[in-house]
Amino acid sequence: MNPFLHQIIVNSILRKQKGSKNPTGKYQLNKQVNDLTVEVEHGLRDAGSLLIGVLAAAFGLKGFLIPNSFIDGGVMGISLITTELSGISLSILIIAFNLPFIMLAYIAIGKKFAIKSIIGIVLLSLAVYLIPFPAMTDDKILVASFGGLFLGLGIGMAIRGGAIIDGTEVLAIFISRRSSLTVGNVILIFNLLIFLVASYLLSVEIALYAILTYYAASKTIDFVIDGIEEYIGVTIISEESEQIRYTLTEKLGRACTIYQGLNGYSKQGEPLKETQIIYTIITRLEMSKFKTEIDKIDKNAFLIMASIKDAKGGMIKKKPIKKIK
Repeated sequence: MNPFLHQIIVNSILRKQKGSKNPTGKYQLNKQVNDLTVEVEHGLRDAGSLLIGVLAAAFGLKGFLIPNSFIDGGVMGISLITTELSGISLSILIIAFNLPFIMLAYIAIGKKFAIKSIIGIVLLSLAVYLIPFPAMTDDKILVASFGGLFLGLGIGMAIRGGAIIDGTEVLAIFISRRSSLTVGNVILIFNLLIFLVASYLLSVEIALYAILTYYAASKTIDFVIDGIEEYIGVTIISEESEQIRYTLTEKLGRACTIYQGLNGYSKQGEPLKETQIIYTIITRLEMSKFKTEIDKIDKNAFLIMASIKDAKGGMIKKKPIKKIK
């Protein structure tokens, strides 16, 4: 981190401790500085990803979809259909239709995620309203393809920044935890209903192009966030395994399994060092917070992440994610 920012963090913590009756030891002070430094670093990175996502999504909407009366799937698709039929500003509808899903995000993911998502959605609404992006083309194939690409890039970057600008995935996670449906099935059913409504209210042609737009957007999202799978299996090897286990179970509300293993790096004849291997499953929406918490404990922790199409049983759906204060 920049030395100037690091010094600001140190001074901030020292000021807080000036009036404290219980002075903090050197170890505890270093721990607080490290934790706050990680928070700031990840916060800045997430903010950058979210800002790029908002600008990309706004460009996809105003540069391609809106001028040609095209729609997409998800909550954005509902907003575009309503705008086309009623003439109400898309900026207003983006906020209005996403509010219920933000409430679900607060319940299913946590307070911090919901706040970030509100900021992202408000920024997207302002970008659509204020930034005069020019119409790029009126070729229908290009509009569907590149409109979906930029919209998908925006949604994917927002998710990488620990937020959403379209509430479809939150709804899918919420329903999947309370039913036998997988996340993929919920999203598919939700979008099929949108396309059927669009074919009836607008035209079959627009609905067909909407499917192409949605396909381009979904594939771009998959590319940006590394995989179409909802769940990610994470293997963690660290000397701070006990602290990581505690953070996973108590702070993030995730179950985990611990294996006893041996460190394979050793010279011939030397005994192999015992190590604990932690395995857990998280959703991709939790990845930003997960990495932040691991970095606070051990920046050198060895992480192996593997995409999982779906997970069932155990504590995946039974144990709710604790709200992050």
